Amino acid sequence: MSDYRWISTFLDAQAAEMGAARNTQEAYARDLRDFADWCAGRGCGFQGATRADVEAWLIDCEAQGLAQSTRARRLSAVKQLFRFAFEEGWRDDNPAIQIKGPGRAKRLPKTLEVIEVDRLLEAARKTGRTPADKLRNTCLMELLYATGMRVTELVSLPVAAARGDPDMLLIRGKGGKERMVPLSPGARTALTAWLKQRDAMDEKSAAKTGKHSTFLFPSRGKAGHLTRHWFYTLIKDLAVSGGIAPDRVTPHTLRHAFATHLLANGADLRAIQTLLGHADIATTEIYTHVLDERLSELVHSHHPLAKARK
Repeated sequence: MSDYRWISTFLDAQAAEMGAARNTQEAYARDLRDFADWCAGRGCGFQGATRADVEAWLIDCEAQGLAQSTRARRLSAVKQLFRFAFEEGWRDDNPAIQIKGPGRAKRLPKTLEVIEVDRLLEAARKTGRTPADKLRNTCLMELLYATGMRVTELVSLPVAAARGDPDMLLIRGKGGKERMVPLSPGARTALTAWLKQRDAMDEKSAAKTGKHSTFLFPSRGKAGHLTRHWFYTLIKDLAVSGGIAPDRVTPHTLRHAFATHLLANGADLRAIQTLLGHADIATTEIYTHVLDERLSELVHSHHPLAKARK
């Protein structure tokens, strides 16, 4: 088989057997195509690639200035590909099995203060060309902060999950795993208002097309719902309207704020892990470091002795 055939077969298996998310598949596809092109330039291909070839490729990635996290993800993709090839009998060995990756630099996630989140929510209520846009934007932001959802989970929410004025939402996360997240009063109010508007708009659309949308946030695009990129642009506009530096605000920043604010108010780390949909609590534990850093800043800023030393 050609290297590109290896990649497509591997990705199909990932999607079928492990429920790999679309974003994960796209990232792996880019990484593996890069490795395939690099191998083609050396005349080896996946069938003949050796451990030395994989290591040389990683050195080349580093020379290109790729981030540590990017190189770690690329090696992970290649390792999984060769493990799959070995299990399928395409190769008699796995040339990447003993290669140690560069690891991942542990950086504290960016977050926002409660007052900054309030300003974003207020900006959402005022941003939009029409009243319907403002209701939709308010619902998006209220749900994001109330639940800590990933942006892909948010924009692709099925409308069925929002029916019946629910106290909780059922979310399908990475790998098809489902979890329940509670809704705040503000989120429920925003959801009810948007759902009424959304249904009215959907009825008009269905009268023309003969089809009803199955998504809470429908669009006329190929996916049938709002995209991550669209929402990324929206949240940057909201940051500007709310007087917050746009480079400090991303959809994931609201997810970090959700977790940090819960922890700061006494929430259990295991509960936050469940709400965020983290498979490993080690991923959730980084928020304890964020909280430690903020408490340290608080002491240095407000303690009388710290002020005296300054």
